Amino acid sequence: MNGHDMRTGARYLLLAWLLLCAGTALAQPRAWLDRDRIDAGDSVTLNIETDQPGAEPDYAPLQADFILGERSSGRQVRMANGRVGNIALFGVVLTPRRGGVLEVPALRVGAQATAPLRLTVQDAPVAGRDGNAPAFVETEVDDAHPYVQQSVGVVVRLYYAAQLASGELDLDTPANASLQRVGNDRSFVREIGGRHYNVVERRFLLVPERSGPLQLAGARFSGRGVGGLFGDFFGRDNGRLSARAPDQTLQVRPLPDAAPQPWLPLKELQLRYLTRPQAARAGEALTLEVEARAVGATRAQFPDLPVPSLGDAAQVFAEPVQYDERFDGASPQLTLTRRYAIVPRQPGALRVPGIRLRWWDVATGQERVASLPALELQVAPGSTVAAPPPLAQPSAATPVAGGDAVAVAVPARPSWLWPGLAAGFALLWLVTLLWGLSRRHPVAAPAERAAVPLPKGRHALADLRRALDIGALDEIVRILAGMAGVGSVDEVVARLDDPTQRQALERMQCARWGGGDDLAQARECLREAFRGGPRWRGTATPQAPVLAPLYPGGR
Repeated sequence: MNGHDMRTGARYLLLAWLLLCAGTALAQPRAWLDRDRIDAGDSVTLNIETDQPGAEPDYAPLQADFILGERSSGRQVRMANGRVGNIALFGVVLTPRRGGVLEVPALRVGAQATAPLRLTVQDAPVAGRDGNAPAFVETEVDDAHPYVQQSVGVVVRLYYAAQLASGELDLDTPANASLQRVGNDRSFVREIGGRHYNVVERRFLLVPERSGPLQLAGARFSGRGVGGLFGDFFGRDNGRLSARAPDQTLQVRPLPDAAPQPWLPLKELQLRYLTRPQAARAGEALTLEVEARAVGATRAQFPDLPVPSLGDAAQVFAEPVQYDERFDGASPQLTLTRRYAIVPRQPGALRVPGIRLRWWDVATGQERVASLPALELQVAPGSTVAAPPPLAQPSAATPVAGGDAVAVAVPARPSWLWPGLAAGFALLWLVTLLWGLSRRHPVAAPAERAAVPLPKGRHALADLRRALDIGALDEIVRILAGMAGVGSVDEVVARLDDPTQRQALERMQCARWGGGDDLAQARECLREAFRGGPRWRGTATPQAPVLAPLYPGGR
């Protein structure tokens, strides 16, 4: 190979290298913004171009600081460096979520990535009700000096003077605290300075987690008015509107050294009886209902109302706590109610201790105790309370009042007398029973076991069926107790012979007092178990005689 050929080959290699460099440069995707500085509430368009076939940008990293809007894409043919290329163009509208200097992160496009970009977002002006702004935002905090783990109510109100087509109202979560939106937005109209404003009120719950200064950024709004109604105020016709509330700094106080446990910081706590019993009877349930009203707390923070302990004097069944959360102004308010069923075991005096709750008064910085007075009840004997056993008869001597004790001899009875009499009566009863059976008419054999006849009581089977359909659970228990001739549900269970009926009553008790099954399911089990009436212990079902009667037509 001569020198001329070598020079020609070198030229071809250089040209190939230049073409390769040009292709590599086009393979790098390019990104740019239509503007690098905007006002809060405005939008900007991010453009991306690439020559990679089938490659599309991944917009997921943008969602942290931007709201993604309308997207577009297209292709065009372009010639660069003597080369014809097929270029793909992508665009997306971005609305910043906050003000300041934001970074548009690098985005993956196929096998390559774009370079990061910077965008400056100027904060919206802080406007208040003193001016004539078309919209402004207020942030109200119910306590500027809260304790650690205290529930702080935050209310954000947006005032706007015309109809909105769209918009967003945001409040950032501060560092070293948790922020939770509570309830639904409220809308109303208010007149300020002779001008009518539509108001949207949104509530949050702020819980500081560390003592010291807590920076709470002002709430922000960005939106668009219907038909560009706000163009006159902002000097443009795009109808965009933005406003923000001033920032606030809260001074969070640490837990006091003498803080009660569990830690319960409140503004106010009140306890009261909603229902208190006036009379009590042994073996019968009496109802007690307690209400607690707390200002500055939520259900997650407040402990359950305690169950009074009565030891062996009575049984206590507590229903699950019912609660209601709402806002009173800017402060969270909690109302709890709990019902207790108390069943005295024996007659006499019964003392039900009042509920006590320790809490911390955030206004005065002192520990307080909310309490209810104890209830003093006189328990009357129940209908089935056993009478006291008779006193033992003296076996040798009985003291005589007003004189010396004189021993009186008691003649001894033969040891065989009472066993002999008992055996005689048993034999006589057996003979009478056999004679009566021989005189009975034949009874047809039942296809299945019939229901045991009901003991004599104050209620009939029709009363029980009516109560099972439409009556209360207390009425069902009362009717069953009347049919059995007893005074409590425990004795009814003991008298029942059918295990299915016993289980249905026990399931009903769990649903009433133990927070177990649903009451509707418990009622359905009762209907199914007592469809044919209760089956009691101690009463046999009549059976057909094994032998034919001796006198079929006799009486």
